[in-house]
Amino acid sequence: PLQLLEIIRKEDVVLRAILTTHHHWDHARGNEELAQLFPGLQVFGADDRIGALTHRVTHGQELTVRGWGDTGDMNHTQGPCLLGWGCAGVLSDTLFVGGCGQFFEGTAEQMLTNLSQTLGTLPKDTKIFCGHECTVRNLKFALKVEPDNEVVKEKLAWAKQRDDDDLPTVPSTLHEEFLYNPFLRLTEEPVQRFTGRTEPVEVLRVLRSQRDNFKKPKERPNPQAMLAFDWGLFAPFLEKK
Repeated sequence: PLQLLEIIRKEDVVLRAILTTHHHWDHARGNEELAQLFPGLQVFGADDRIGALTHRVTHGQELTVRGWGDTGDMNHTQGPCLLGWGCAGVLSDTLFVGGCGQFFEGTAEQMLTNLSQTLGTLPKDTKIFCGHECTVRNLKFALKVEPDNEVVKEKLAWAKQRDDDDLPTVPSTLHEEFLYNPFLRLTEEPVQRFTGRTEPVEVLRVLRSQRDNFKKPKERPNPQAMLAFDWGLFAPFLEKK
């Protein structure tokens, strides 16, 4: 939580509550330490496996976030939970810019429901605040799926430039995602042709399998080590050298 503590200090705010989308370590790690540093800290989430959880929320439950002027609807989907403030945006590891989450703890059928019913029916101006910046790789895959999709080409060029400038590609909007995200375009002829399937759930299943193996690095960096670099934990050692 070192980086978060620095932000709290810099912004001169009081940490009173945490909204944790799901239990995976890269989203929930640090909760326990923060709870010790801030007695009475409230931790909201939809999974008992979330560290330091104090308030278990359920599908469709509404939360009022003071100072934001909007009510949050909590939708629990396949482990992650989606938070929408007045339908302004969602937080999740379910829908990414140009992609969707892996089927770690669920099935293609569940993901189809999440994408087509839970998320796909939200207002088109809903902003997508996904938990990871996988945009360039996602869009490279989307271009493989639909090589003639001009929107994919334009979004990929934009995302590459943002990456080069060390700027975020998040958020996007649901309207945009329907134009270039193959996981929301399951009934489109080019996507079905790429997968060799027509049933949406089978199209989704093949897409996810293909994406999982798309330009997979020969050696994946240790995720804990990458997080340590992000938090600057190795900085003192590097400076000594």
